[in-house]
Amino acid sequence: MSGWGEKVKVVATNKKAYTDYEILETYEAGIVLKGTEVKSLREGNVHFKDSFCRFKDGELYLLNLHISPYRHGSIHNHDPERPRKLLLHKRELKRLIGKVQEEGVTIVPLKIYFNDRGFAKVEIAVARGKKKYDKREAIKKRELEKKLREYMKYTR
Repeated sequence: MSGWGEKVKVVATNKKAYTDYEILETYEAGIVLKGTEVKSLREGNVHFKDSFCRFKDGELYLLNLHISPYRHGSIHNHDPERPRKLLLHKRELKRLIGKVQEEGVTIVPLKIYFNDRGFAKVEIAVARGKKKYDKREAIKKRELEKKLREYMKYTR
């Protein structure tokens, strides 16, 4: 995602995606936005809730992403939860279509950010849903690692 000297301003991160899904692959996608949506994004008024991606007519759309209306907007403000088209290369779209046809695999957004050129980008991931016991195992492992770090800090 970020190379040498790249400045990235992360607007929002989908923390729930990391707990509910096993991330298989990530992609960077452009997003088609209206002017008031960009202004609202720059203020950080975005919520992932239960957002996900779907294909329609060979194009990828981001659904259920809530970008709050711009507070200084007029009557021409945007619809907060409208479907937003994602911009990817054709070969990436074909690869994603192939991946999604596998059972239990979906595409979820991980984060929204502005790249060094000021363009809004979305990091999306091909992910497989975790079972309840997988989530519990991940929580146990995380807590064990935390306790181990605490112990190592005090034994030095």
